[in-house]
Amino acid sequence: MTSTDMVTQGDQASAVERSDSAIAMLDDQGTVVGWTRAAERLVGYTAGDVVGRSAALVLPSAGKAPTIAAFVERCRARNGWSGTTAVRHRDGRVLNVSLRISMLWGQNGAVRWLVSLTDIGKLSWGAMSESVRDSLLARTPIGVVVRDPDLRCTWVDDTMERHDGVSRERRLGSRFTEVLPGAQAETLETMMRQVLKTGTTRVQEYRLRLPSDPRKEHTFAVSIFCLQDADAQVLGVCVISIDVTESRRARERLSILSEASTRLGHTLDVMQTSQELADLAVPLLADYVAVDLEQSVPFGEGPPVHIGSTGERLVFRRAGLASIHQGIPESPWALGEPVRVPPVSPFMDVLRTGRSHLEPCLGSAPAAWIEEDPERARKVHENGMHSLMVVPIRARHALLGVVLFVRTEDPRPFEDVDLLLAEELVSRAALSLDNARQYAREHTAALALQRTLLPHRLRGGTAVETASRYLPADIENGVGGDWFDVIPLSGARVALVVGDVVGHGINAAANMGRLRTAVHTLADMELPPGELLAHLDDTVQRLAEEDADVSDQPPAAVGATCLYAVYDPVTRRCTMAAAGHPPPAIVDPDGTVTFPDLPAGTPLGIGLGVPFESVELELPEGTLLALYTDGLVETRDQDIDVGMRRLGAALAEPGRSLEDLCTRATETLPGEAPSDDVTLLLVRTRSLSPARVASWTLPNDQSSVGSARRLAARQLAAWGLERLEDPTKLIVSELVTNAVRHATGPVGLRLIRHQVLTCEVTDASVCSPRLLRSGSDDENGRGLLLVAQLSRRWGSRSVSGGKVVWAEEGLASVPSHARAGGAPPVPEDRPVPVSPSRASGVCVNQRE
Repeated sequence: MTSTDMVTQGDQASAVERSDSAIAMLDDQGTVVGWTRAAERLVGYTAGDVVGRSAALVLPSAGKAPTIAAFVERCRARNGWSGTTAVRHRDGRVLNVSLRISMLWGQNGAVRWLVSLTDIGKLSWGAMSESVRDSLLARTPIGVVVRDPDLRCTWVDDTMERHDGVSRERRLGSRFTEVLPGAQAETLETMMRQVLKTGTTRVQEYRLRLPSDPRKEHTFAVSIFCLQDADAQVLGVCVISIDVTESRRARERLSILSEASTRLGHTLDVMQTSQELADLAVPLLADYVAVDLEQSVPFGEGPPVHIGSTGERLVFRRAGLASIHQGIPESPWALGEPVRVPPVSPFMDVLRTGRSHLEPCLGSAPAAWIEEDPERARKVHENGMHSLMVVPIRARHALLGVVLFVRTEDPRPFEDVDLLLAEELVSRAALSLDNARQYAREHTAALALQRTLLPHRLRGGTAVETASRYLPADIENGVGGDWFDVIPLSGARVALVVGDVVGHGINAAANMGRLRTAVHTLADMELPPGELLAHLDDTVQRLAEEDADVSDQPPAAVGATCLYAVYDPVTRRCTMAAAGHPPPAIVDPDGTVTFPDLPAGTPLGIGLGVPFESVELELPEGTLLALYTDGLVETRDQDIDVGMRRLGAALAEPGRSLEDLCTRATETLPGEAPSDDVTLLLVRTRSLSPARVASWTLPNDQSSVGSARRLAARQLAAWGLERLEDPTKLIVSELVTNAVRHATGPVGLRLIRHQVLTCEVTDASVCSPRLLRSGSDDENGRGLLLVAQLSRRWGSRSVSGGKVVWAEEGLASVPSHARAGGAPPVPEDRPVPVSPSRASGVCVNQRE
């Protein structure tokens, strides 16, 4: 009846009891009659201390019975007892233990009790997983045989007959080899003798075909302990065995699941990982599985939910579904839909406690929580759901969701071993889901950051038509350090910017945002390209010095490159400068492609102190400018010159739309994924009609103020902008008066009608104006304050030989304060009086 195949002794995971379990034997009154060395190690009492005494010495409150005798009677009524309890150590400590008591029969109906105790507190977290598996034995029938020093059976429990088919009467008084002869029995008896000789516990497995089921081979695990009397003399051995056939199968399934779970999380997508989890569990473990994630997990929004959080804000979303049935009829919700959690249900218990829920049998009448949910109840009835498990998805003390396992066609109810397998699988998936959740949060944050930092739309105004492309090298994150901009400037001009920050990902995006903000600030100061890059270089160096003092800050954008150009549609001139950046491609209206001889300059933050040189070009109307980063023209296998020629060939069809040209230019990239971010900004220049520009040169005297007002009024009438006459005359009066008072040489006046009306006054002074606050009783000092109130915005910029002070007015309507009479009309021939010492917004020139 026995198999000749032996299992190696090293398979400790199959042991019925842990090798350090304490074993004791009691008589029918609860008196200790046998003791082991392991029991001495656990509670500190030797065999001489406890043998012959009541078990109450170490079991003060076993089973919460008032006395040991009462506890023994309870065990007799239940044919044994199992659970957790407390034992008293010899030094007075109380230990929490897992306790198992089995009833043994001897000759003539005598009764004994075998007690097995394992210290829960000494189990490491790594061992706890094995202990949980071993704890299943507390609910699984075990076979116990006690043999004397001659290895003859003296005591046996009822389970052994079910294990090997040997009756109690036949077994008592016989050796193992006498009732089940064979090589395995001889090997086991050899081990028993070793235990008798050394006193150490041994663990072994063997296989056996039962007479009741000869076609099926059963696997049994045995633990062999040495029993001692009060004088520490050997009483015999205790052999504890269990049919681990199903447990072995469970371990095999667990091995399969462990191998399969290595496939989880190949992508950082929580929905895909959830679906992989569901697919792995069906049909291996369940007939139907649903994975529900807390709603913040799929979208990477909000902090993780901690176990015990069961407020109304908890909403789950169905992220994974699998079933043995086509179409998954068991699920009331489709993938991606929000899932309602009943307030009174196992789901809420799992969320509150963080512990799994096992409901082996739903029965013909499902639980009240199901009946209170009509949709769930209907699905339960229609699909024959008869057993379920709910397992929380936990990671780093955070609750990510729950997994529902259901059996419909499989008639077997879920057992503890199934729950352990489900928890094992879910725990493996939880790490992947948590990584995916963190990635989703970082990805969402990075994209939100870049969306905030990059321009939402390009405003070329009347100066240029624009189109762009941005292809990050980090496709997974979609975030990089390249940026581009089209910044409106005064006088209908625009600034064209493209830059490349070292690196990829969120740190590069953050540094890009810092540089982009700095460029906007410097552009508002109306600085020439070369001077702007010099200030930007200083900014990068300063940021690098600040970041060097803070270890958790991302590195500054040292080594970033930038190209900055300013295009004026009135003169059709484009001035540009570069900081370590490749030159733009310029395509004439006839399709000729050139790359200007633009000094490359040094990358930003290098700190060499070399000035950035500017180049000025006059561009025909309809010229195409392509500003790009090196990711578009440089690859691992090709030099940048090859890429520039390839780009020029793609752009040499100026008749196409800018969007088409962007597509053509990016499609010329080699087939492999780009190693660097790719950015392309295309602009097609426009020119402003001379009819939209009026300019005059005025002498530097007070009479020029009245002339300027009259010229402005006449030009506004020609443009049909009479409604702007009053505020424009006031602006002109203030600006020309300040120029006459505080500058030398002729004064220039220019009006530009584009998207707004721009009024510009040019003088030879290099001192920039600024607003000053005047007192309520001051006669003068409110000049530029009045200009600021009448215009949309105002400012000044340096030009060769002086400066330009400008102000913009909207074409749609006159400012409300002007219509309300906030500024009185100015007589045509009288200049606005301005005090030289209190001229608002005027820096008084120091004449030599």
